[in-house]
This record gives sequence, C-alpha cells and structure tokens, in this order.
Amino acid sequence: MIALLLALGSSLAYGCADFLGGLGSRKAHVLRTVMIAAPASLTVELVLWPFLGASFAPATLAWGAASGVASAAAFALLYRTLAIGPMNVLSPVTALVSAMLPVGVGLLQGERLGLAGLIGLPLALVAVVLVSAGHGAGSARPSRTALLMAFGAGGAIALQLVFLHQAPTDSGVGPLIVGRAVSSAVILAAAGLMYRRLGSEKPAYAMSATAGVLDSVANLLFLLAARSGDLAVVAVITALYPAGTVLLARSVLSERIHRGQLVGLGAAAVAVSLLALT
Repeated sequence: MIALLLALGSSLAYGCADFLGGLGSRKAHVLRTVMIAAPASLTVELVLWPFLGASFAPATLAWGAASGVASAAAFALLYRTLAIGPMNVLSPVTALVSAMLPVGVGLLQGERLGLAGLIGLPLALVAVVLVSAGHGAGSARPSRTALLMAFGAGGAIALQLVFLHQAPTDSGVGPLIVGRAVSSAVILAAAGLMYRRLGSEKPAYAMSATAGVLDSVANLLFLLAARSGDLAVVAVITALYPAGTVLLARSVLSERIHRGQLVGLGAAAVAVSLLALT
C-alpha cells in the first residue's frame, strides 16, 4: 500500500510538471525552459540531502549519471512534444511508452505478472493506437513529428526510471543528485552550443521553475515507491500521470477530447489498473 500511494503521488507530480513545462515551452525555445527547470529540480534534491541522506558509491555514480543523460533527453523531448500539442493526445502516448520498458525490465529481473497483467499489457498497446489516431471535429490531430517525439520522450523517461531503480537501495537521494547534476550540465552545454538558435523570447521563469520542482518531487516519490514495491507495478501506476495533464489542458487550454480518444484513455486506465493488480 505504501508503494501504491507513493507511485500515485509521483504520477500526480509528473502530470502537473509536464503541463507546466509544456505550457512554458510555448512561450520560448524549449531549451530556455529546461535551462530553468533542471537546476530548480537539482536545488530541491540538494535541500533534501541532509534529511534523506545520500551515498555516492561507484554504482550510484554510474546509474545516477546514466539517468541524468536520459533525463536531459526526456526533459527536452517531452516539453517540446507538449509544446506543439495537443497535450490530451501526446501525454498519454508518452506515458504508455514510458511504462513498457520498466515492465519488461521488472519481468526479466524475476517479477511475475498474473492473468490481469497478461491482459493489461496488450490492452495498453491498443490504447496507444486509439489515443494516437483519435481525431475529429473539435479536436486536434497530432502531426507525425509530434507522435515520434512523444514516443522518443516516453523511451527516455523509461530509461531514466530504470536507471534510477538499478541504483543501490541504500544510496538515499544520491542517484537523484548525480542524475540531475548531469542532466543540468548536458542541458546547459546544449544551450551554449545552440545559443544563437534559442531566439530572444524570455521563458516563463516561475512556470519553468515550478515544473522542475514538481519533476524532482515526482522522481523522489518514484524512487521510494520502486524501492518498496515491484518495478513493473510502480511503473504503470506512475504512468497514470497524463490524467493530470489532460485535465489541466482541458480546463486551462480548452482542449477537447474526441470520443475515440476517450475510448483510448479509458482503455489506458483499464490497462494500468489491471497491471497494478498483479
């Protein structure tokens, strides 16, 4: 039950962070948004260090750094994906893709799915197709580029979560600190190389920083949940985060959801619920 609650908290934090990051990236180049979000996230983890402890053994450094590289890619791809929208389609696609790899890793490491899980996995793939293809009057159809970026973002998020899970269980917030330090360095280096292409638009500072803080909280809750439960189950519960993004997009941006997309979202919810029962 503790792992379930932590995973649900992680899901909520991820959903809010994605909405704010995607919205902020509509006002300026995505790297300008991430340049603020990543250091803000690192600041939160440094503040938590004295309270939750951290160790920096070689394995922690290696897995933390790997998660940082994946995190940098996830930040940029996800925020750019949500910036070109529509959020109510692309966010669920990204979430389902991000759930598949951790489930596979969990199974390879000895975790076992029951009948509910064996039904939930293919249902999740069907949901991806429905949500991706659903369109009609009053709803926006995502471009091929947006869908490819959504799949890329999902893959990067999945790798980040898997790498964090592989870090030693007694490392505290060490993997998070190392990961965010590496991702911040990668992002700042990329921004420096692309400085002339970033444009003159100022980013939404408060929105971007808040997205980074929420992303850090989400990572911490996921790490704690994965340490106290099965990776396969925790990953798919965390993948519920599009619910928050979609609801915020609908209420703030007035994005409409087509009936076919609703079926896809419903199938995704059922698939995640079935996987959570295993």
